[in-house]
Amino acid sequence: MNTGQKVVLALLALSLIAGLSTGGKLYYRLSVFWILLFFGSWLWSLFSLRGLQFKRSARTLRAQVGQIFEERFEVHNQNRFPRLWLEIHDKTTLPGSDGSRVLSMVMGKQGRSYLARVRLIKRGVFPLGPTTLATGDLFGLFPVEVDIAGEDSLLVYPMMVDLKGFPNPPGLLPGGEALRRRTHQVTPNAAGIREYNTGDPLNRIHWLSTARRGRLMVKEFELDPLADVWIFLDASASAQSSLPQAPIDYSVKDFWSPSSKISLPPSTEEYGISIAASVVRDYLRRGRAVGLACAGQHLTLIAPDRGGRQLGKILEELALTQMKGNLPLQALIESQVKHMVRGSTVVLITPSTSRKVALVVDFLIQRGLKPILVLLDAATFGGSPGADVLIKRIKLMGIPCRIIQNETDLSVALSNG
Repeated sequence: MNTGQKVVLALLALSLIAGLSTGGKLYYRLSVFWILLFFGSWLWSLFSLRGLQFKRSARTLRAQVGQIFEERFEVHNQNRFPRLWLEIHDKTTLPGSDGSRVLSMVMGKQGRSYLARVRLIKRGVFPLGPTTLATGDLFGLFPVEVDIAGEDSLLVYPMMVDLKGFPNPPGLLPGGEALRRRTHQVTPNAAGIREYNTGDPLNRIHWLSTARRGRLMVKEFELDPLADVWIFLDASASAQSSLPQAPIDYSVKDFWSPSSKISLPPSTEEYGISIAASVVRDYLRRGRAVGLACAGQHLTLIAPDRGGRQLGKILEELALTQMKGNLPLQALIESQVKHMVRGSTVVLITPSTSRKVALVVDFLIQRGLKPILVLLDAATFGGSPGADVLIKRIKLMGIPCRIIQNETDLSVALSNG
């Protein structure tokens, strides 16, 4: 029983006591009024949520850090009686969500809708719900609410930047021979022909064979001689460092200015994941086959492949990765290097300033691989110093390297070194 109900019942009791003691008709009429008010409000709230339809929808369930996510909330009153007020509480875990509203006078057989926008700052997966609808009688004596479970989830990819000069070693296989592996991608290496299957693109039809055999024939392809690119992301918890983050502004004041920049949280975890996503997209745009190896909260191994589907797979893993692993980068590489094709490019992304990083680079060179080091300067993130000394050692080996500091422009630092 809430405070309003207690007040009405107290007034009812006082009116009855006063009426019995004085015999005044006014007190009896007040008693009848309080009784009608109490039970009338109860009946009103009993039917206040019936006939309401609620829906929340979004144009896309995939977005990227820095973008603006837009969601539509719709309420439809199917009854003839109006709803005097209606509270919509958005209980999603999406940071900065602005979907909660208070609607007044939702007339019968009518609907109301509104848009909620939020700037995406944090990567991960966020359920779009639950949502609570709350209403009640005119005096608020009997508030009622109902929870509506969320049906969809929003996957927020890490922030990516455009790269223009990131190292791109040729990585040719010895002799330039083909890999002899069939692929769905169109490559210069045609391996043969087969009969047309439903769904095959028309640009793969081999018209000479089609005319000769009298039925549609399509070309099959093999991977070209370019070796694979492996991205190794150091996700060991002991190597990470971070600084306190300033308050985040989730407002969408510059909605029509998509060029506004979003700064990453001052942590090696977020910088490393953003760098990995940017490098993957850059290599895939160049037509390279890219794979990912990461040992965060669980071991992630994605075999090298090409195309937009591969980008989606890697971005989904990076969006959910947490830097809580116990496996150091050296152990991860030693366990996976035997599965790599000689001549492949290996991109190491790590905030570690240990001498073991230089040993890992030398180990990759001895195995016939082509390493590239992206080193996060842990000292600028509140971690241990030593990045400058390590970079000098790596440069003496003739290995391409990039050093990334806190609050630096990733596009410039990765492109120009």
